[in-house]
Amino acid sequence: MTNKTDPNCPQRWVRVAEVADVPEGEMLPVTIEGKKLALYHLEEGGFCATANVCTHEFALLTDGWFEGGEIECPLHAGRFDVRTGKGLCAPIEKDLPVYAVEVREDEIFVALPESAT
Repeated sequence: MTNKTDPNCPQRWVRVAEVADVPEGEMLPVTIEGKKLALYHLEEGGFCATANVCTHEFALLTDGWFEGGEIECPLHAGRFDVRTGKGLCAPIEKDLPVYAVEVREDEIFVALPESAT
């Protein structure tokens, strides 16, 4: 599954995990080059990646609840759609950054902006 990515921003693919590291319906926090990401294995299959820090307050989303393609922040119960990053309810006012994901054999790669080096 590939998520929205800015086509004008040069990117590079970075290996973040193995498929076996993220069971279906679960999530995994990963830190790549200082960037905190959340990797999600959707119940219907496929993977998504977002920033792992809530846009409302500093909280790690992977400490929250993931179900039906939505992540709920553990701090104030704001929810995001992990496929699009769209904030779904208060207190969320800013959408969540999303990253393109590719599965190659048994490995999961995320597209990061070149500027993230």
